[in-house]
Amino acid sequence: MAEVSRRRILQLTGGAVAGGALTLAAPKALVSEAHADTFESTALGPGSPEPNVERAKHWWLPQRNVWTPIGWKGHLFRFNAVYNGTLICDPSWVLAAKPNTQPYFGRNFQLTVAMPKRDGGFPAFPTSVHELWDDDLGFRKQGWDESNDAPVLWTEYRRQEGLILRQTVFAHIPGGGNVQTAVEPIYAWIRFEVVYVDPIKAPKDFTFQLWLSKAYVKPRGPYEQENGVPLTVVPDEAPLAGNLTMQRAWNPIGPMAVPITDDSGNVRLMVTNANFATGKGSIALAKNAKPGVHDLRLGLPVQVGAYIDVLVPMLPQPLANVTAEAAPGRDAVLAQCTAYWKQVEPSAAKVKTPENYVNQVIRRGPQLAQVVAEKSPDTGLFTFLSGSYAYDVLWSTPTSMVSHMFLDRLGYHDVVEKHIEIYKVTQGTRKPPSSVFAPGTYPGYLSTPQTLQAIDWMSDHGAILEILATHALLTNRRAFIDKWIGPIVLACDFIVEACGKTNHNGVKGIMPPGHSTDEGAETQGIITQCFTYKGLRSAITLLKREGHPRAAEFETFAGKFKTAFGAAMVALAGRSKKWTDGTGAQWPVFPPQFSGVGVWDDFTMLDTGALMSVWAGLMPASDPLMKSFVEFFRVGPNTKLFDPVHHNALYRAVLDHEQSSSEPCYSWNMFHNWELGDRDHYLEGMYGLLVGGLSQDTYISSEHRHAIYGNLFSYPIIVWSVLHSVIDDSISETELHLLRMCPNGWLTTTATEFTNVPTKFGQVDLTFQLSADRKTLNITYAGRWHHPPSNVVVHNVPGSGVEFIAINGVTRPARDTIVL
Repeated sequence: MAEVSRRRILQLTGGAVAGGALTLAAPKALVSEAHADTFESTALGPGSPEPNVERAKHWWLPQRNVWTPIGWKGHLFRFNAVYNGTLICDPSWVLAAKPNTQPYFGRNFQLTVAMPKRDGGFPAFPTSVHELWDDDLGFRKQGWDESNDAPVLWTEYRRQEGLILRQTVFAHIPGGGNVQTAVEPIYAWIRFEVVYVDPIKAPKDFTFQLWLSKAYVKPRGPYEQENGVPLTVVPDEAPLAGNLTMQRAWNPIGPMAVPITDDSGNVRLMVTNANFATGKGSIALAKNAKPGVHDLRLGLPVQVGAYIDVLVPMLPQPLANVTAEAAPGRDAVLAQCTAYWKQVEPSAAKVKTPENYVNQVIRRGPQLAQVVAEKSPDTGLFTFLSGSYAYDVLWSTPTSMVSHMFLDRLGYHDVVEKHIEIYKVTQGTRKPPSSVFAPGTYPGYLSTPQTLQAIDWMSDHGAILEILATHALLTNRRAFIDKWIGPIVLACDFIVEACGKTNHNGVKGIMPPGHSTDEGAETQGIITQCFTYKGLRSAITLLKREGHPRAAEFETFAGKFKTAFGAAMVALAGRSKKWTDGTGAQWPVFPPQFSGVGVWDDFTMLDTGALMSVWAGLMPASDPLMKSFVEFFRVGPNTKLFDPVHHNALYRAVLDHEQSSSEPCYSWNMFHNWELGDRDHYLEGMYGLLVGGLSQDTYISSEHRHAIYGNLFSYPIIVWSVLHSVIDDSISETELHLLRMCPNGWLTTTATEFTNVPTKFGQVDLTFQLSADRKTLNITYAGRWHHPPSNVVVHNVPGSGVEFIAINGVTRPARDTIVL
């Protein structure tokens, strides 16, 4: 690496020297000479308008291949609604099966919506293995019913015949209360309703078709071009084992109820509660040309308000059970669901910004997180899961972020406590995933319960410790702290023990090699060091707050850990490959491990590598090595090979609008932007993640773009960034900062509200809005402190143009910061 002079360091760390070495590597301006039919994802340049949701939606093509879980809090099973209206009812299919769903393996079902062809008739059932989006480009318009607190998902079919047919779906368990066994019957209520009729030309009636089959749309992937793990059509998986029979019961002056039963006489689905207004509808069941598949044809008069309801149990149910579920009618059942989902614990934060998209992400995210979770029928314990219909198991490291960066930050403290109790039961029951550790017991070791295990990572221990310590720091709940302080101390002891291991070829004094990711190789991964140190530091903060006698001991150890890590980074820089910046200076390209050989370094160097060091508190964002490595992913050699339309998660990673082109949830550069006060990149990344890491329709997260949906992976950094843009308890150990990264778009003459927001100091309520003449920014804040901050620092929002700032009724001239 080129020798770094003092002048050079000033340039890299934001000193006064103009034209610094990395200045030439700043984001490029929009490429004006790009052809009109060329899609190019281009970073924002100086002078670009400040990002917001609507601008960010133009940065990428919309995500395709989306699937969204539909379910009930804690239930073992979830329905999965595909972007095209297909409903997959699979109680067990996952990429890594777990014991509690194994008895249900293969007992699946699928409803596929098939619309009529333009020239009449219906499309033939597929005969070839292909990706689902090959049939329809992977898009259809979906969304949540914003008028309802219950998660009701709609899908629109805009038909050129002259109507819009809207499909809605929600889940329900009998009684509408909390799960008891977690395997009690669960139903999907589906309505097909005519919501628009063209006044110029429309048919008298309209018939569509449902293919009834086993689940034949599966997440599989070649990892080629833009294809990661797309939904794949596998026709040979479709045939049902037996026949379906329509038990027709028709009342010409009232609603019809038509059970469709399997060979055992149990109901596979029921058509019920049809409203044909003044017209007539139709229903018919026939065998498809594909053996084992049935065609259910449903006809409606083309009149606004005409509908047909279809009731689908996850598993076939006796007729009496389904009849009882159907008896109250869809509207009464939905009212019960609404009452259930409307109940939110009093500590939950409320967010209201001028951007409805942001508000809805915050509204629906906690619901989705509780659906992608389960209560174990055998233990009665709850746990979050890593996904639905792909990752229905538990990777503790990424899933830990759902607790400490997302739900706890939004005040869902009871939810978090309920779902992490399982770690207390399993602490010390498993061996770390490393050959460095001899067989035996490790009393302090926190790990994924074996019954939920996907692939254990060495970082899991620190990630779980971060959940526990952060929850205690944010809530200050006495009962929780008293219950967990012992396990937390044991967890710290394990870190000390593990870092004392010398029977390996890695760096001594930090966590030893082991399975760092899914690669299957033992490496001394940087991700392990970062999650371990982050959890340890949070635990020490808690122990110091509690006056624990061992706090000083662990703090001394943490200092040695940090020193050893810093020395290891310098040594790693010396032996790393180099890239050349715009001035000709060379900088290291850090591999994501100190020892061992990784398999996927092309992308893990961003997702699980050195950039994490700033989030963990192991390296400052101002360090030249950190600044240069962020710039490597922004403008380095990888960007020359980056094709945003055909990029795959395993390809060489770049920062695409400050979002990891591999797995957006690991966009650790966001913490560099935050620490440096780099507002431009921070807002670009926050909005990039909001619209690029989530489905813009259902707000469900993808692991990587266009593939592996049904998870919450991107939510933690999104929620953390949204909250820290206005209420920041992390930039200083003792101060609370307000509006430090606030978007200009949130300053309007209508109030923006963040209330009940947890911080390490206590709950904060913050409301702000512009005066009618837009010259005064009116701010109201209140804190319910359990550990009061030394100061509250209010930041003026750059570009706002305000002349005065009124804080809790006291007006001051606008300054960059106001210390209260």
